[in-house]
Amino acid sequence: EAIFDAMERKETYATTGSRMAVRMFGGWEFTAADLNNREPAFAGYSKGVPMGSELPPKGKNKAPSFMIIALRDPIGANLDRVQVIKGWLDAKGQKQEKIYEVIWGDADSRKIDSKGKLPAVGNTVNMETLEVSNSIGDSELKTVWTDPDFDPSQPAFYYVRVLEIPTPRWTAWDAMRYKIKMDPSVPMTIQERCYGSPIWYTPVNL
Repeated sequence: EAIFDAMERKETYATTGSRMAVRMFGGWEFTAADLNNREPAFAGYSKGVPMGSELPPKGKNKAPSFMIIALRDPIGANLDRVQVIKGWLDAKGQKQEKIYEVIWGDADSRKIDSKGKLPAVGNTVNMETLEVSNSIGDSELKTVWTDPDFDPSQPAFYYVRVLEIPTPRWTAWDAMRYKIKMDPSVPMTIQERCYGSPIWYTPVNL
């Protein structure tokens, strides 16, 4: 019953297979204090809306903030990064989209470069045993992120995407199981992902 209630609210997320978990709330007043308490979801619901919801309009000089919490699969791989994907209609009515790197593992050693690119997290897959070392990435990633490009006159949506560190792809398991050598063009590792439902913003004048 709770599953169908969540589907009706659109407060859902999906993964490519891994059992990672993610929560995302949108609002206008979130702070780091909301994130760093024992029950951040209480602040999420009381001060904003969950993923799958409409973000109510606010004052024209205010940009929305999003509280995001991602946890790794308890028996899986660490997390590489969390991204927010924003889509909007520009002044000409054209559809636009942008990917924001909002938080990532190994933050002390990984910095966004001058071109806006975040270095790869690395790869610890042992291709002989297909074991993965969780010596890279983080087990939990959380942040309060504010849209730096917000235009209150433009309709927009935001959704979260979470990436794991590399793990063996099914081709690697087949190669080991059947003792075959794959063509070099065949990818042998994969970064499992998680996608949350969007939060929509509609200007008052629409």
